Amino acid sequence: MSRKNRPRPADGVFERRDRRGFWISWIDLNGRRRKRKTDAPTLEQARMVLAEEKRRVEQARILGFAPPAETTFEELAAQFLSYQRARLTPKGYAREAGIVNGHLKPFFAGPIKNVRRVAVQRYIAERAGKASAYSVLHELTCIKHMLRMAVEWELIPFNPAQGVRGPKAPAGRVRFLQPTELKAVVEACPRWLQPVVALAVSTGMRRGEILGLRWLDVDLEGRRILLPQTKNGDGRVVYLNAAASVALASIRPPTAIGVEVVFRGIRPAQVSMAFLRACRAVGIADFRWHDLRHTAASWMRMGGADIHTVASLLGHRDLRMAARYQHLSPGFLAEAVGRLDGIFGDALVAVAPVTRGLPSASPRPNGDCIGKPARPRSVPNIQAAQSIEL
Repeated sequence: MSRKNRPRPADGVFERRDRRGFWISWIDLNGRRRKRKTDAPTLEQARMVLAEEKRRVEQARILGFAPPAETTFEELAAQFLSYQRARLTPKGYAREAGIVNGHLKPFFAGPIKNVRRVAVQRYIAERAGKASAYSVLHELTCIKHMLRMAVEWELIPFNPAQGVRGPKAPAGRVRFLQPTELKAVVEACPRWLQPVVALAVSTGMRRGEILGLRWLDVDLEGRRILLPQTKNGDGRVVYLNAAASVALASIRPPTAIGVEVVFRGIRPAQVSMAFLRACRAVGIADFRWHDLRHTAASWMRMGGADIHTVASLLGHRDLRMAARYQHLSPGFLAEAVGRLDGIFGDALVAVAPVTRGLPSASPRPNGDCIGKPARPRSVPNIQAAQSIEL
């Protein structure tokens, strides 16, 4: 019998071979099959739990919505973090757990049915005076996700945080070097740091992506790097230009082992501090390691790459992250305007010089000019009238 034609399992209590305990199965308000493990030690108590779930479904069907459960925010937080653990990178999970345990749980302590829209707005207002706009927006995204999952798990009937707006994020930092400045900085770097800098500014890779790079991920013949997992949890292909290929080839040992790290023994803080000293040595102020990523993206944009291409190469899911690179250097703007000479130059040369008087035209019987609108009785500024006509 095909899977499609199999009869759906009936509501009831059952046990699994791989895990101890009693499980229950029922149909929720949306017509979907639900299964979960109970804490009931006996079969009779498990049947009581199932009856309670069915009672809640019937009550929700009568009311038209699922009434809020007695679950506390602390219980929701534990369930949410357990749900997120398998979906985030270790670093991303640690950050989200810090937001939930350090900020959300102390503020929203108590039953989740007491969480109201005004409480979420009050939380945003209080946090806006203590943290940056970016941090507050991350926390707002987290609380919205938590309450959206609470609706999915039928703990609350609706998401009270939906539609709550966070503070307006400031424009993203964009600091990039000119080619001559970059050359001076690279020459001031220690020899061990120069390949790292060359790879960063040629590809736009993050510091952690570069220091975690293995020779197994590098394809010098195909001039590309395969990153199996990045900051947002997805893999990405990084393409190498000539400078990046030469930098990697110069440090590749004759017998490179696939799983061996490319830049062994180099710590992230060591890279940032050595690079900062090199910038100070050549008089480059207000420039950090991460700005090499901005430099790569900025010059890709000025080289003609569209915003979608830049976002794909840098690993941005949201185009708004790459929108900061819409800026162009003054030199490039002047060059872009100069290109119009090649397009409109001949046409503009043929434009007749502007004369001081109004163009003459054959008079109509009523005294008006042919092809011209009726002249007002009083023209205070003839030169202004010329500019409007042109």
